[in-house]
Amino acid sequence: MSVLEIHNLHVSAGDQPILKGVDLTVRSGETHAIMGPNGSGKSTLAYSIAGHPKYTVTQGSVLLDGHDVLAMTVDERARAGLFLAMQYPVEVPGVSVSNFLRSAVTAVRGEAPKLRTWVKEVNGAMTSLEMDRAFAERNVNEGFSGGEKKRHEILQLELLKPKIAVLDETDSGLDVDALRVVSAGVNRVRETGIGTLLITHYTRILRYIEPDFVHVFYDGRIVESGGKQLADQLEEEGYARFTGVQETAKA
Repeated sequence: MSVLEIHNLHVSAGDQPILKGVDLTVRSGETHAIMGPNGSGKSTLAYSIAGHPKYTVTQGSVLLDGHDVLAMTVDERARAGLFLAMQYPVEVPGVSVSNFLRSAVTAVRGEAPKLRTWVKEVNGAMTSLEMDRAFAERNVNEGFSGGEKKRHEILQLELLKPKIAVLDETDSGLDVDALRVVSAGVNRVRETGIGTLLITHYTRILRYIEPDFVHVFYDGRIVESGGKQLADQLEEEGYARFTGVQETAKA
């Protein structure tokens, strides 16, 4: 049983405060959906957990199994069991997908996987994600479509087997077929018992990945929490009651 504990987290980008006291606990086997309007701080939460240098933690704590995440370097956080699937995966020219994946898994597991079992493991995961095996020899994300990049993120998730996965708008830019495949990949990993923090604007991915908890994010903090029914309510009503913005009545 692993647990990610976020207490009173305040984060700034330069002189601009973004997170203003976030409290959240994610345990093994739980899926938490974070929803909210643009600019509410959802992605800042994801990147702060991962250790992005753009963001400065000014107050609060992040613990993974009692260990201080904020005292760790980015690679130490990954080895400790944290995983971030980025909204906009970056290209890495000159580094093949196969080399990238094997290097990452070696760093996390502490030893290089045996080649024969490794090839079988990668091919199996790629087949499940409906990825052409030729992608393994292409440079990381270079020339990939949006859907291909997201499948590659979930391929990493399946192979690295983290304790806690933070998925930042994994559904953005996906068509219906890609959303189905990517969601199935996330669900396969969820079945292993990891904790999942799923950040999204829309409820469509929640039709495939059912959350245990839904949290509404606004102005840098969680303003309401509930179950799956809260996501359904947001789909119908939007965020007006949190933002104070009322829809203009239609004639």
